[in-house]
Amino acid sequence: MGMPADERLGLDIKRAEQALIAAKQAAVRPAGLTVPQYATLLALAGNPGISGAALARVCLVTPQAMTVVLKNLEERGLIERSPHPWHRSVLETRLTETGRAALEAADERAVVIERAIAAEFSAEERKTLRGLLARCNDAIARAASEL
Repeated sequence: MGMPADERLGLDIKRAEQALIAAKQAAVRPAGLTVPQYATLLALAGNPGISGAALARVCLVTPQAMTVVLKNLEERGLIERSPHPWHRSVLETRLTETGRAALEAADERAVVIERAIAAEFSAEERKTLRGLLARCNDAIARAASEL
């Protein structure tokens, strides 16, 4: 083995991510949403008219995965899509009133998780944690580029 198991941080990071996703899934399920759908609606609330490709980047998923999420949200009447006035091949995406209501119901519960995480750390610790996670991302990107 190239590195002892107790020195590997990847498992700790993965464990925290899985705990977060499981908790968020439980939080948004009563609103009839999945975590990717919730993330998409949340991104749309702050970026009305955004394209599917831009949404994929914001939500950190592939364009193909975002296409599936958007199709499901549109079929349920939570979003509406229309051609951009100048770029007819680009579809603008917006929340419907039903979508906004679903987002508000889901977010009311999801924010409880975010507040619980934040409450575990002081403002300075949160700033430090964000910096450390950014450094993790940078290290991962560097290592991946060297493979």
